[in-house]
Amino acid sequence: MQSSRVESVKTIITSGKRKGAIARAVIRPGKGIFTINNILIDVYEPKLARQRLGEPLVLAGDRASKANISVTIKGGGIMGQADAGRLAIARALLVFTNDKELEKTFLEYDRQLLVADIRHREVRKPNTHGNARGKVQKSYR
Repeated sequence: MQSSRVESVKTIITSGKRKGAIARAVIRPGKGIFTINNILIDVYEPKLARQRLGEPLVLAGDRASKANISVTIKGGGIMGQADAGRLAIARALLVFTNDKELEKTFLEYDRQLLVADIRHREVRKPNTHGNARGKVQKSYR
């Protein structure tokens, strides 16, 4: 009878939020495959969002090439999704590598890689012109 050896696979799930977007990153040991909503990072559009999502990987360097990262993003707009995704990716890489130097690198580059930006759009008020604070003009003539 053969004994089956069970290896503990280090799977980490993290999340990130920005405005209406919520991102969930799953990181596992692997060959460095990186997908966003089941699309490879190399073909993800628009290009600016692709660059924003890739920032944590560039800063991590070789440490990111030892892991497969799968990100699922829902809600919000294109750039809100990109910011939520990069937050989730950076947090996942930190937990995966457990490296204080990487955390320092992330914080020096951009604090938003590790700390969520909680700002939201201000709600439009009644009797205003299109935005939250624009009021109807008065002439008193």
